[in-house]
This record gives sequence, structure tokens and C-alpha cells, in this order.
Amino acid sequence: MEFFRIRRVIPFMRNATAFNVISILSFVAAVAFLALRGLHLSVEFTGGTVIEVAYPQAAEVAQVRKAVEGLGYGDVQVQAFGTSRDVLIRIPLRGAETSAQQSERVMDALRVQDSKVEMRRVEFVGPQIGRELAENGAMALLFVVVGIMLYLAMRFEWKFAVAAIVANLHDVVIILGFFAAFQWEFSLSVLAAVLAVLGYSVNESVVVFDRIRENFRKMRKASTVDVIDSAITATISRTIITHGSTQIMVLSMLLFGGPTLYYFALALTIGILFGIYSSVFVAAAVAMRLGVTREDLVKPVKKRDDGEPELP
Repeated sequence: MEFFRIRRVIPFMRNATAFNVISILSFVAAVAFLALRGLHLSVEFTGGTVIEVAYPQAAEVAQVRKAVEGLGYGDVQVQAFGTSRDVLIRIPLRGAETSAQQSERVMDALRVQDSKVEMRRVEFVGPQIGRELAENGAMALLFVVVGIMLYLAMRFEWKFAVAAIVANLHDVVIILGFFAAFQWEFSLSVLAAVLAVLGYSVNESVVVFDRIRENFRKMRKASTVDVIDSAITATISRTIITHGSTQIMVLSMLLFGGPTLYYFALALTIGILFGIYSSVFVAAAVAMRLGVTREDLVKPVKKRDDGEPELP
């Protein structure tokens, strides 16, 4: 389905060098922020106290969050859990205060609002568990990257695999750079968003690569630059439909999903926007600079000894 069809091929690769410079500068800036400021990790990674409370009626999560934040613990996480009457509270470690002392302070503050609130459970998440989660998250990213490279290398050619991984890592590092620069909280939900962006970006790259392969078969006398420009131009309408509809859904979560979904939706928003950019000006440009040719994607027709083409 297409909203419109562009009749004239847009010369995207003419400005590939300028956009690549912008990509390199933004990538270096993101790495610098990660090195100098680091990520502001949530309780899941740093350790803390997890408290589950239950109300006799539907809980007002905003009021619960306000009461807990008033205790001065800094970054706390408050979210609905299970039913509308259950609330899960995560509090970071602070000094020598024990988990039991933290839970007592929280319950005292909540009982000021509603004396019938009950504490269901209290758990302590140690730094060791948080470190394991961080290591497992890094391994998950590594496995995703390796899987994408193997898939693209088998489906297309190694030059496209390298180009797609460069583009996808560009998106991931940019997202992490934003979170490091503004010290937004990096939680397990944000990690899930980063993994989702990896899959989302590679899908866009595969669409462009498929059209490039198809154009190499159709446009036999065209140059590589013309083939790539034609492929990107032909997929613009599809890109607007898919990315536009997805972005609308993500923006609705960002604006109306509340604090629980805010950073998850924010990471997806950044990833989708940069995913569109990287699929065109990073992945396609890298493939072009690696010297992808028609012979890389279209196998030559074998001839018999008598000079006639060999039938499949």
C-alpha cells in the first residue's frame, strides 16, 4: 500500500558524506557522555528495597508516588502491580538504612493517606543481583547483534551484514548517549526498548536491502549509486506508513502512559527516529562504501560448454 509514488529518484547518496560526518560526530558525543557521565541505573541494577502494598479500593498511584518521594529517597519507582488495588514500590539503597527500616518509613507515610493500606511483601535486591542483570542485559544485546549479522550474511551478503550492524549499533549508542547526557533513569523496561529498537531498525534495513537487490536485477546498466537511490526512493511511502503509525502509538504511551511507561516510550521514540535515519544514511551508505556490486547479489548465469545458458 502506498499513499503516494515519487516519480523522480531522489539522490540520497549525493549527500551521504555529509550525513556520515553528522553520524560520526553524534556517535562520538554519545560515547563521550557514556564514558564521562555513565548511565543512571535504576533499582533493578543498583539494588534496593521492593515493597508490595495493597489497598481496599483502587489505588491512586500518583498519590502513592508523591508520598514516597516525600521521604527523600531520590529516584523511586511506583507502579500498579497485578490488580488496580496493588502497588509495587522500588526504593534505592541509602546509607546504612536497612530494608526493614525503609519499609517501615514507607508504610508510615502511606498510612497517613489511607490507614487501611496493607504491606504484602518486602524484598531486598542486592547489588550482586543488579550486577548480574546488567551482565545478562549486555549478553542479550551481544546475542541479538550476532544473530542479526548471521541472518543478513546468509540472506544477502556480508557487506550488507556489516552495514546493518553499523547502523543498528549507531541507533543503540545514540539512545544510551541520550540517557547518559540527561541522566534519565535506565531500567529493565528501557533495556527492553533498546532490544526492540534493534529488531525494528534491522527490519527497515532489510526492506531497503531487498529493494536494492531487486533493482540490481532490473537496472542492469545503472551504477550502484543510482540503484541505491532508486531503492530508497521506492520505499519512502512504506516508511512513512509504518514508522508514522508506530510513532503515533509510541507517542501516546509517552504522553499518556504515566511515569511507568515514560522512559520506555522515550527510548522507543528516539530509536524509531534515528532508525529511519540510519537505514538510509548509515546502512545504505556503508554498503555503498564497502563496494557492494551487482555481482555480490545476483549470481551470474552459468553457461554450458556449447555456449547456451544453463537451465535451472
